[in-house]
Amino acid sequence: MNAIPHDPMVPVPFRIEKVRRDLSDTFTMEMVPEAGGDFTFRPGQFNMLYVFGVGEVPISISGDPADRSVLVHTTRAVGTVTEALDALKPGDVLGVRGPFGTAWPVEATFGHDLVFVAGGVGLAPLRPAIYQAMAHRERFGRVIVLYGARTPEDILYKKELERWRGRFDLDVLVTVDRATGKWGGNVGVVTNLVTRGGFDPLNTASFVCGPEVMMRYAAAALEKKGVSRDKIWVSVERNMKCGCGLCGHCQWGPHFTCKDGPVFRYDTIADLFQIREL
Repeated sequence: MNAIPHDPMVPVPFRIEKVRRDLSDTFTMEMVPEAGGDFTFRPGQFNMLYVFGVGEVPISISGDPADRSVLVHTTRAVGTVTEALDALKPGDVLGVRGPFGTAWPVEATFGHDLVFVAGGVGLAPLRPAIYQAMAHRERFGRVIVLYGARTPEDILYKKELERWRGRFDLDVLVTVDRATGKWGGNVGVVTNLVTRGGFDPLNTASFVCGPEVMMRYAAAALEKKGVSRDKIWVSVERNMKCGCGLCGHCQWGPHFTCKDGPVFRYDTIADLFQIREL
């Protein structure tokens, strides 16, 4: 199939095929283009999803980049547009603009140990990079997924994490801030898992995604273990409106997060990252 023609300002109609409830406020949509064709993207990129008559919102793509037949987005219902997305059903149509933004540099990290650090729904933007790393597993040393959630009930992609943990070539550690029910696993913030190590810090690359405060502490923990700033990448999404650097809403210091990000190498934005007023 041919790739979908792309005008960055014109939404392409997509039809929802499946909707899955992941958590009480989080859901995953699988959709296909109404006009046929396929959809290509790089891990870490995002789309602008448009609910007709309501508005649009930037959402990172969370599917497998090797599967061009379906577009997958996981998001939380936290505002007017995402709540409208949450109300859509299979067969409904929405508009898609994208993909936009920079990507997780998976291929550039071949030969390294690769550490993914995710907090909460931040696992969704990392998921395509994890898929790509698994598809090229022989090109890496250790591949480690460190994931933190608020409670066991808030663990995203729980069944998939269990499958990944069952692989002999992937290390998966999960922690929760607060244990409930019969949880017998790790308790504490995800940065505690970083301090355990298990990777060669002088030959490690790390991709980090989650709430900004979590990313700041995770990056600091990685640095303390000996991972250099130029081997750490973070995903920053701030006030994106147009998706392609025209409107200026997402300007962050000298950067536009929609086109210079959302994935930034940490050493290029570390100073800005520490200024909480920005």
